[in-house]
This record gives sequence, C-alpha cells and structure tokens, in this order.
Amino acid sequence: MNSNCFAGLGQVNIELTSRCNKKCWMCGRREREKLYGDQNYGDIDFDLLGLIAEELPSGIVVALHNNGEPMLYPRLGEAIQLFENQTTYFVTNGLLLSKKANEIIDNLDIVSVSIIENEIPEVANKQYDEIVDFLIMKGDKPPRLVLRFVGKADVERYKDFDVTKVYRTLHLPKGSIGYRKSPTIPEHGICQDLLNRLAIDRFGNVSVCVRFDPEGELVLGNIVDTELEAMWYGEKRQEILRKHIEGKRKELSFCGSKCEFYGVPTSD
Repeated sequence: MNSNCFAGLGQVNIELTSRCNKKCWMCGRREREKLYGDQNYGDIDFDLLGLIAEELPSGIVVALHNNGEPMLYPRLGEAIQLFENQTTYFVTNGLLLSKKANEIIDNLDIVSVSIIENEIPEVANKQYDEIVDFLIMKGDKPPRLVLRFVGKADVERYKDFDVTKVYRTLHLPKGSIGYRKSPTIPEHGICQDLLNRLAIDRFGNVSVCVRFDPEGELVLGNIVDTELEAMWYGEKRQEILRKHIEGKRKELSFCGSKCEFYGVPTSD
C-alpha cells in the first residue's frame, strides 16, 4: 500500500504529542483548556506511530505536529526515522532546538519555527538564541530551517537570516474564524486542505484536516479499526468533499460556521 499515493493525498499531520512547553496567548489550546482542562495531554504510543507509518503512501509530506510541541516527544529521533520514505517536517516553538539537535540534524528534512506577535521578551530572546545556535550546529546538513512569522511578529530581528521566511495572519483562538485578514479562497472555491490532507491525533483518530475541532466533527474513524485508505475514500469524507465541490460548504456544521479557512495560508 505504501508504494502508491492515495489520489490527491499530499500531506498527513501526525500528533506526536499534545503536550506543550509554552502558553501562547493566541493558541487554540487556551480555548481547549476552558472546555476540557489540561489533564488529557500526552504522547502517541510508539507502536501506534509504527502502524501509521506502515499505512502511509511514500512520497508525501509527513508533518509531525498537530496540537502540541513535537520536540517534547521522548522518542523524537526514532519517530522521524519511521517515515524515511516521506518528506518529514514539523512546526515548533524552537525552545528545544539545541537540546534535540542530535535527534533532528541529518534526520528531519525541514523544521519550521513559529515566531508570534507580542511574544514575552524573555521567550523571544531564548527563541532567537536557540535558532542561532542550531544554525551553527547543523551547518549545511538538514533540516532546512523555515521561520514562520505569525501576526505582526518581530520580523526585523531576523532580516539578515538567509533562510525561508513565511508569514501568517491571526485568527481567533477558538478556531479558524475571525481572521485579521480574510483568508484567501482558491479560484475553484474548494478547501485545499480537504483535497489533499489528513490529520491523525495521538489516539489514532483520523480527521479530514488539521483545524481545531474539539468536538471531533471532522473525524473519519480510527486507524486502529479502519485502514487509512478506506477513510480517504470513505463515505463521510466524500460527502464533505461533495458539499465543497457543489458550493454548499455552509450546509456542513463545522465548515459552515466554525471554519473560514480554505487551505491557502494568508499573510497579514
């Protein structure tokens, strides 16, 4: 199965851990904690991670992050190696780059460090120092470093860094709604994430995308019980996709009122 891509599937997000070592003011986790508290955070079982790796097609992008800080995963280096047939990357706050360098360098393909608006000065300084040290440690070896500026972040501080820089606008903490700048809509009007992504949380629940979904409305099933390919072509995903194709997105509870994103990242 893993020698051929499912039609259209280009990226799968996998939640190595839902734990985090930072409390960003604009993160959806703050809303999640209001609903459920913080007692349910934890790591994916390594055997479950192996099962996921066996089912993924080769050649796609595997994003080893979802709702937590991936570098907190205790077997990070081993986890990355499970996906040697895919392109691996994750988004991180970067505070553990030097500590985890031996598990990342020459192992991960791409690392994207998220730099946010109105960061606490002490955290911003630590983040900057970690990025500088990591670039020195890795030299010309992978991973390629990407700086991801969220909102009106301190871009000037990094202006001389010869790395890829991307820019993202802010939305409300409770979900992908209330964007500071209206999300870009593709010409065909279909959510790009729905067309080419899946997301798997630490329990093995598979969703049609990686949007904040505390009620599990987008969950297609669990990879322990159902093959990933069956969920990709399954009735629930096909029905959601059909509504988007027909321009009836608003008839879907989640996509209609709880998400304004169309899978095309938008900068301020």
